Amino acid sequence: MKHKLAGLVLVSLLMMAGLGVVSAQDAPTLTIWADEITAPTLQSLGEEFADEYGVDLVVQQIPFNDIRGQFVQTAPTGEGPDILVGAHDWLGELVVNGLLTPVDVSDIADEMNPNAIDAFTYSGEVYGLPYAVDNVAFFRNVDLVPEAPATWDEVREISEQLAEDGIYGYVIQHRDPWHSYSVVSAFGGYVFGFEEGEGYNPCDVGLDSQGTIDAYTFLGNLAADGLMPLNLQQESMWSLFTEGEAAMMLTGSWALETLRASDVNFEISAPPEGPGGPARPFLSARGFMISSFANDPLLAQTFLMDFVANDDVMQALFDAEHRPPAWNNVEIDDEAVAAFTEAAATGAPQPSIPEMGVVWDSWSNQMELCLTDPASCQAESELAASQVRQAIGDICPAVEGEDVTAEADS
Repeated sequence: MKHKLAGLVLVSLLMMAGLGVVSAQDAPTLTIWADEITAPTLQSLGEEFADEYGVDLVVQQIPFNDIRGQFVQTAPTGEGPDILVGAHDWLGELVVNGLLTPVDVSDIADEMNPNAIDAFTYSGEVYGLPYAVDNVAFFRNVDLVPEAPATWDEVREISEQLAEDGIYGYVIQHRDPWHSYSVVSAFGGYVFGFEEGEGYNPCDVGLDSQGTIDAYTFLGNLAADGLMPLNLQQESMWSLFTEGEAAMMLTGSWALETLRASDVNFEISAPPEGPGGPARPFLSARGFMISSFANDPLLAQTFLMDFVANDDVMQALFDAEHRPPAWNNVEIDDEAVAAFTEAAATGAPQPSIPEMGVVWDSWSNQMELCLTDPASCQAESELAASQVRQAIGDICPAVEGEDVTAEADS
């Protein structure tokens, strides 16, 4: 498709030059904001792009956690980038405020993890070209659990056996719905209803669905029966696992450095299934987004589709940080990353709606209270769902206070 970009550049040059002679300083430019990991890769690609197409690619390195805030402030003034590299959960703020323009990925959709595209879908429009994902997977100590459990019932059975030797079968992070969603979804629970091609429906709240209640009751009973400790932060959970005091856990690829530095013999697999079917671990995607205030949105779109969306560039982006790829045809030379990529195949995009701030607070309380006292989980789940419905009442007045019984996202 290179001829398409060449034609576009020629048109842009002619327009800028008024059909006259174009000087070097009049050449079109694209400005990209990226973090310290992605920027060097894009800079090297930019040199090749400029040589081949005559378009100057300006890559500005900005700390990842600063990109969104600076973009929100500068984009409307015309001082922001044409393209920014960031996370899909920024969409709620950026799209609602009119700061992003849709990205057409229809020609390359078959080349990508569809869940990554779903992650960048907001109100029926795709707003990013994803290149990587983050999600949890199921870790087990092979010396204690030789075979991966297929179901959460098997996790319970194994935990009961290990308890006889004073070993916790399963450990979970305290007040962390993001990690627990693999369990919730496997039991048929959900946070918001999901419509393919449209995204999440915040008016369909599932925190009090039977599947969600069953999932947290299951975990609460593990704790009540002494099979799982409570109130663990991430490092404490990892420590119990590496010291052989806990056999199984859900965590992300960011744990690999710590676990590999220990003596624990571990393997990684997709999370177990439950009565609701396969687990759907939350998935966070990273990708390229186009500013609504880009100097030439068509040029930005064409750059992404004709230059970034190919095997070589996607491989280079993967090699830079070894984050599980969203692009299918990437060679993965790490078994652990391959396991996370496999788990991402059934992933559910983390909701990106602006109301998630309220949701996380209520949901975290629900999880903590259900696990502490599983007998109260029905009431605590209804309270959490009610708080969320009340918070979004302005955009969903018809469902405020109603009992939502829609099907779980599947």
